[in-house]
Amino acid sequence: MDIGEAEAIALALEMKADQVLIDERRGRMVAAKVNLSYTGILGILVEAKSQKLISAVKPLLDALINQAGFWVAEPLYKRVLQLVDEN
Repeated sequence: MDIGEAEAIALALEMKADQVLIDERRGRMVAAKVNLSYTGILGILVEAKSQKLISAVKPLLDALINQAGFWVAEPLYKRVLQLVDEN
C-alpha cells in the first residue's frame, strides 16, 4: 500500500467517513480490515451516471485507460459498461 492510500484510510477513520476512495487491492484489503467502506473510480463513474451527473461512462473510462494509464482488466471493463447499459 502506498503512502497516499495509507493517508486516505487514516483520514477517513479520523473523520469517521462513510466511505473512502481507493482503487488498489492492498488499500482495499486494509480498509476492509478496519471496517471502512470503500469504492474506486469505476464505482464513482457508475454512480455518477446513475445520478445523471454524466451522460456516458465509456468515454471517461477510455480516457482514464488511454491518457492517464489507469489499468482495468478486460472483464471488469466489460462489466462496468454492462452495468451502465453501454455494451
